[in-house]
Amino acid sequence: MIRETRFLISRKPYAVRLDSLRADGDNTAYLDAVWFRRRNGITVACVGHLWDIQRPLPKDSTEFLARHDDGRYGGTCEGRWDGERYWGAQAPELISTHLELLRPMLANYPAIPPGYDGWWTF
Repeated sequence: MIRETRFLISRKPYAVRLDSLRADGDNTAYLDAVWFRRRNGITVACVGHLWDIQRPLPKDSTEFLARHDDGRYGGTCEGRWDGERYWGAQAPELISTHLELLRPMLANYPAIPPGYDGWWTF
């Protein structure tokens, strides 16, 4: 991935939590991410993660981002807020956590939320 110096929604950028790298037993690495997209002409804020199969597994988030070069699937969205409606998790605690992040994120569009690093594109 490439770190952009400015936000362009057309480049489909992601902001990532550099301290969130994790892996499973199948050589798949995950990194928490947030992003903005347009759906039917409306800007939405999304929370989820990026994933990639990397062998060997990356040592840190910087290595993960440097080696992650296939953006055809994009991020895996776990929650989305359009200013009126929420889509995503069904657990009330997770909905609350998502909205605590997504509401101010959308209100401050296109600012990067605190704790995230961006903007990263493919």
